Amino acid sequence: MDISLIGKNALVCGSSKGIGRATAVALAQLGANITLVARSATIMTELVQELDHSQDQKHDFLQADFTDSKDLKKKITGLVSGRTIHILINNTGGPAGGPITEAKVAEFQQAFHNHLICNHILTQSVIKGMKAAGYGRIINIISTSVKQPIPGLGVSNTIRGAVANWAKTMAGELAPFGITVNNVLPGMTSTGRLQEIIDANAEKRDLDSETMSADMAREIPVGRFAEPSEIAAGVAFLASPAASYITGINLPIDGGRTRSL
Repeated sequence: MDISLIGKNALVCGSSKGIGRATAVALAQLGANITLVARSATIMTELVQELDHSQDQKHDFLQADFTDSKDLKKKITGLVSGRTIHILINNTGGPAGGPITEAKVAEFQQAFHNHLICNHILTQSVIKGMKAAGYGRIINIISTSVKQPIPGLGVSNTIRGAVANWAKTMAGELAPFGITVNNVLPGMTSTGRLQEIIDANAEKRDLDSETMSADMAREIPVGRFAEPSEIAAGVAFLASPAASYITGINLPIDGGRTRSL
């Protein structure tokens, strides 16, 4: 089975921490050249040195803030003018939690911009190079809420669903060019984002965080939260040549928690 990414260039968004960071590490281990994308140049400078260089890869980073789509477009246009991006990992931190009945219009607008609009800008920028190379992998890190809305995440549930449908449409249009588009749906994963959710739920139920964490873990058939590296392993497979006939899917990596098929 061919999972080598030697000679491939990968652009990994949200790669300064959590699932994005773990994905950058996993793709580098398979031989890819990594361009990190995040806001913190300091963190990315350190990570570039830590990534696997065993296949003589060249790693770098692009400092960008997804709240400024004009600047993002300018920077990605400059990047792709000098190289082909074969693998694009769209990954952006989720919107703040809260009931949908209390969500402000501005929250939906900002989340739509940061997730769907920025995904679209990045994807449009890399498509030409992928077509010329006859190889492309566009992978969106979203949420199991695409299949089963998560209580208390009203804005996120709404926007994640929009991204999933955008991706499915894109998958159909790009399939003839050897470009696949897939969504990875992480379940509860040990990241800072999950800890924020645990703390918020604990406060609502007047529990300590440890008790709340244990209660939430019991909802998962495997009985624990995922490690970011476990999500990254699924992403890395979808990015590989071995996954050439997989496109337009939503892949839950959630320890069996999602009850729908």
